[in-house]
Amino acid sequence: MSKLSISKEIIQTCLKMESLGINQGTSGNISHRFKDGILITPSGVSYDLLKPKDIVFVPFSSKEDYKGEYPPSSELDFHFDVLKAKPEINCVLHNHSINATAMAICQMDIPAYHYMVAIGGGNKIPCAKYATFGTPELSQNIIKALDGYSACLLAHHGVVTIGANLKKALNIAIEVENLAKQYILARQIAEPKILSNKEMDKILEKFKTYGLKK
Repeated sequence: MSKLSISKEIIQTCLKMESLGINQGTSGNISHRFKDGILITPSGVSYDLLKPKDIVFVPFSSKEDYKGEYPPSSELDFHFDVLKAKPEINCVLHNHSINATAMAICQMDIPAYHYMVAIGGGNKIPCAKYATFGTPELSQNIIKALDGYSACLLAHHGVVTIGANLKKALNIAIEVENLAKQYILARQIAEPKILSNKEMDKILEKFKTYGLKK
């Protein structure tokens, strides 16, 4: 894919997050692997004002040597570090969806109360330990939480999803918010029963042929 086509897709995905209500204002950010670096949303620019030329290129050789009219997102560190640590994925999506963030504020994982938790790659959606935004410590906490998973909550912060492409990363982000909302509602009725690891292993095997293939 060309820089222009990726930049357009990043903007479209940002606007989709807004329209779905899983992000507000300039709080979220998106990155995509490109050649020897990453393309990432700029810092502090409203999604509806973004143009393809505003998407910032940051080479893996140096975070400081970015190319763009605006500086890269304040969350550059974890996008950069996750994409560098995980060559098998191409995209990182970050948002502050209401229900998932509420659970993150409580430092809670989303447990396997529903089989769709498997969309995150395991038997829960883990919550990464807290660290100040934009710090190397947050990057390391996210990388650790994403070990074996394609989604995690960030304590007192929000949500991160990863994928081979932006469609997959966005699909996971949408489902994480749905799962968080269902879990919060279910807890108002009773303490939800959790599916066993044995059952989740079966579900995870089925999920190898479930959902988006491209």
